[in-house]
Amino acid sequence: MKNLIKIIFLSLFSVIALSAQESKQNDVTVVISNLDSNNGKVFVALYNSKSTFLAKGIKSGIKKIENNSCTITFKDVPNGTYAVSMFHDENDNRKFDTIIFGIPKEDYGCSNNAKGFMGPPKWEDAKFQINNESIIQQIRL
Repeated sequence: MKNLIKIIFLSLFSVIALSAQESKQNDVTVVISNLDSNNGKVFVALYNSKSTFLAKGIKSGIKKIENNSCTITFKDVPNGTYAVSMFHDENDNRKFDTIIFGIPKEDYGCSNNAKGFMGPPKWEDAKFQINNESIIQQIRL
């Protein structure tokens, strides 16, 4: 009987310990301000690796602009390392327009307000950590 009680107690303790170690799902709120106009929409993407940064986000969204700003929230984001990018599709053609040599024609930005030099921003400059807390990333153009 004592052994049965010990087994039950250890089983219950193991379940409690495992549930305490589960990663919390967090929110990432992106606040974009100082857009040139209220025309078009803003495309925003959340990335979780250097290899997919600026190529394929794990979550994305499109927001309307009001008062030259917008806010989007990505829900249920597990703990980890992330980066955000956005662009203002001012002419509403659903793509990021560039001019000669790939120079951007429309406004863009990244988390941590990372800027690129002679190219796009780097993952190392845009990345941020999430560890059991929801965060706000502010991108000011």
